[in-house]
Amino acid sequence: MSTHRPHIPDWKTVKLGEVTEIIKGGTPSRNVEKYFRGDIAWAIPSDITALDSFLYIDDTETHITEEALSNSAARLLPAGTVLLTSRATIGETAIATVPMATNQGFANFICCEALLNVFLAYYLRYIKEKLNDLASGSTFKEITKGTLLNIEIPHLPLSEQRAIAEALSDVDGLLNALEALIAKKRAIKQATMQQLLTGKTRLPGFSGEWETKRVSEFGDVVTGATPSTKVNAFWDGPYPWITPTDITSKRDMTVSERMITQEGLNAIRTLSPNTVLVTCIASIGKNAILKTKGSCNQQINAVIPNSAHNAEFLYYLFEFNANFLLANAGITATNIVSKSAFSKLVFEVPLFDEQIAITSVLSDMDAEITALEQRRDKTRAIKQGMMQQLLTGRVRLSESRICTDDTD
Repeated sequence: MSTHRPHIPDWKTVKLGEVTEIIKGGTPSRNVEKYFRGDIAWAIPSDITALDSFLYIDDTETHITEEALSNSAARLLPAGTVLLTSRATIGETAIATVPMATNQGFANFICCEALLNVFLAYYLRYIKEKLNDLASGSTFKEITKGTLLNIEIPHLPLSEQRAIAEALSDVDGLLNALEALIAKKRAIKQATMQQLLTGKTRLPGFSGEWETKRVSEFGDVVTGATPSTKVNAFWDGPYPWITPTDITSKRDMTVSERMITQEGLNAIRTLSPNTVLVTCIASIGKNAILKTKGSCNQQINAVIPNSAHNAEFLYYLFEFNANFLLANAGITATNIVSKSAFSKLVFEVPLFDEQIAITSVLSDMDAEITALEQRRDKTRAIKQGMMQQLLTGRVRLSESRICTDDTD
């Protein structure tokens, strides 16, 4: 039987089966309509993965009826139950704040009096990779109830469990506050774009009508290409070759997953710095600005702005109008906005000086959001380090003092 023994310098351990009751979930028949739209929360793995750093779950997307419980393997779990995804998606953890049931993709833990559910939830999150290693299966991976019963966890006094859980909960509180603030700042930015990029609100000193222009009037429109992957001399050079997967929420790009050489650029087309990139196939409307010499693949339409148009302004214009771009995709097996169709799209734009002013406002907002995201990422790293220390006994918490174990 596979087990997991934690690396703990001097703590005693106990098997999960000795301190918890493990209950698998179940799924009512999907063909019986009266089993659904009831009052009982019924969790599926996506309900847990959507929580991110939140530890608690108080509702689910799907609800079932009492009759569904009676006619399936699902069981109503008490509030405080620790939910663990155990099939396909493995190791996502949350604590139910209300009675609920789960589908068969879960193993659920009801803790005995000697084990705090919050401590267990954090420990399960800490050993997520180990849980994945212990999973088996050919069609999909699953960690069995028998394996879970034999996993060893720290056996600590409740006071020490509580101190560890409170320390980690404090960091989670900060993470959740940062996430909420980031979401708020993004919403403010979206509202600001709605006002500034439509001309509904004008910045001080600007007036007059905006001009109606096609994308082709913004500059040179180019569709990217791919150098031959069989020619080694084209690849592993100093220049970015952007694909849609390289484009995330970051505006300015100087590197890509695959880089190309000057020979690779010569084989397709070189894009100059400050070229605006807009994905045009499948994931339509993802945007970025190439800030250095480079190129892109054929899933991207590139706009090399002329002297009357600012690259950053065009980036924000396309970002705000992502749904408009998608609405103009050709109806094929895969959504696509061809170079011809993209070039003919029409937008209202101000003169260059107002473009710069609008860009300045939105860039400041982006900088603030980026700073918050960096703070959030740093806090996540700090939390990971705390879990490494606190959940292995390397650092001990005892009555407001820290005892460090140096035996590792």
